[in-house]
Amino acid sequence: MSEKAKWYVVHTYSGYENKVKVNLEKTIENRNLHSFIHAVEVPLEEQIEEKDGKQKVTLKKKFPGYVIIKMIMTDDSWYVVRNTRGVTGFVGPGSKPVPLTDEEVESMGVSETAIDIDLEVGETIQIISGPLKDFTAVIQEINIEKQKIKAMVSMFGRETLAELEFNQVEKFD
Repeated sequence: MSEKAKWYVVHTYSGYENKVKVNLEKTIENRNLHSFIHAVEVPLEEQIEEKDGKQKVTLKKKFPGYVIIKMIMTDDSWYVVRNTRGVTGFVGPGSKPVPLTDEEVESMGVSETAIDIDLEVGETIQIISGPLKDFTAVIQEINIEKQKIKAMVSMFGRETLAELEFNQVEKFD
């Protein structure tokens, strides 16, 4: 398949951005659409808020009501995205979605810069952020394109498969 995935903008109901991301990722997983839909992002930006004299950094949605998706546009991929709960449509004239230019993608803060990782399947890692912080895990699968790994985490005497972002883990010393 020589077609290259491009970034598209999808309009969602306000406040539904993360639900759309989760629902779409579940659909991609269930229907095995990884080869067509590569990434679903809700662009966030850090904002410094002051509360009770203390400064706190929070993440706010950069474009409320929008989700950006890296995908190869086919009738099927269009249909799946368009019919995801919370999606009101693609951004573009009429029903023809228009991909973002490289400049637009860059300005939206969706970086294409891959995190360089030095990890291998079977290696033990330390989880450094998220709900599983401080647990160790054994890598089962590495997805460079999505910048995620699947790893077995031993919790309460049971092995559990967890999907983690590259920036949530580090090599275990």
